[in-house]
Amino acid sequence: MIGGVCINTGTIPSKTLREAVLYLTGLNQRELYGASYRVKDEITVTDLGMRTQHVIGREIQVIRSQLARNHVTVLQGTGRFVDPHTIGIVHDEGKTEETKITAEKIVIATGTSPARPSSVEFDDRTVIDSDAILHLDRVPETLVVVGAGVIGIEYASMFAALGTKVTVVERRDRMLEFCDLEIVEALKYHLRDLAVTFRFGENVAAVERRPRGALTLLESGKKIPADCVMYSAGRQGKTSELCLDAAGLAADDRGRIKVDENYATEVPHIYAVGDVIGFPALAATSMEQGRLAAQHACGEPGGDLNELPPIGIYTIPEISFVGRSEDELTRDKVPFEVGISRYRELARGQIIGDSYGMLKLLVCSETRRLLGVHVFGTGATELVHIGQTVMGCGGTVDYLVNAVFNYPTLAESYKVAALDAMNKMRTIARLTAEM
Repeated sequence: MIGGVCINTGTIPSKTLREAVLYLTGLNQRELYGASYRVKDEITVTDLGMRTQHVIGREIQVIRSQLARNHVTVLQGTGRFVDPHTIGIVHDEGKTEETKITAEKIVIATGTSPARPSSVEFDDRTVIDSDAILHLDRVPETLVVVGAGVIGIEYASMFAALGTKVTVVERRDRMLEFCDLEIVEALKYHLRDLAVTFRFGENVAAVERRPRGALTLLESGKKIPADCVMYSAGRQGKTSELCLDAAGLAADDRGRIKVDENYATEVPHIYAVGDVIGFPALAATSMEQGRLAAQHACGEPGGDLNELPPIGIYTIPEISFVGRSEDELTRDKVPFEVGISRYRELARGQIIGDSYGMLKLLVCSETRRLLGVHVFGTGATELVHIGQTVMGCGGTVDYLVNAVFNYPTLAESYKVAALDAMNKMRTIARLTAEM
């Protein structure tokens, strides 16, 4: 078997950049020390990149060490299909000599790159994508972000925290449509407090490059000047150089490869996993897909991908959720009750200076089981796993009501939210009994 070793450094830079921004700006401490608090007054791209490169380097070392300990051979280079069982690898860029490797089983894990609309003239300086934004020579004073998806909003929040005046242009009526509306509204309020301007229901007609920046022209006639314009137009599968036709495969217009429930392609001995197969395109699920595909390829017993994968959005502040949303439950006519805990009501929330965070539990009114957990604020992507575990084990809100959580912690928000939901259900039960 040949394994395409894909060290996922695509996720690492943006998440490390986020932590660097939070530290250098002192944003999390301003509730306690005042709005003018900063660790460093003049933050440069070098400051931000230093931490990112350190983390990427260490992560690559760890993964290479793990591969070596498990006797996995790594062939570095650019690969392409020669035939359904043969991969040609060019080790040095610009050369044509290939090393050919044959295998009974092949896994494609090439990931994606930012999609670049053909109508946009990217120059990686004034008009850029989410990869090039990490290589700017300075932090822009003004920035236009085209697209209010996950990546667009993550970078918009980071640069807003740095003091950049950010304008987000989105053709839809809202951002992050798959998230809980109340959570999204909380994020939008927080970003507006950081001077982010939103232009929803707007389409970009053109971007004109100028010597000192760019001018974004909207179809409505608005003109937005900025130092830099970042397009966040989704992702494109890295399949164009794989010569898929030589293996009897084809990708769609987004470069994605179709797979079955075992991650096998239309050619049974070739598998594909990760972002290159499309939704959910998360680092965590991609790693699990790779494990399950390898098990199936080697004839090892394996399970299915858990039906409750958590979603993490690394905005400032974070958003994370697992399970269903209020809109989904309402649409499907599933009766539920809502329990809410706000960080400002917790001792830990006061200690860390997070006055805006919240945790929301959606509880089935009939079975008392958790249907969804939605978190906004500090540590959201960590906290959500408590709810994921309870839901995965079929637990009810009663468990959270009776559980003892360390004090002071943010995890205590589960108990507060559970008590809130329980009190609402008791009130309904009491009123129903009086009829």
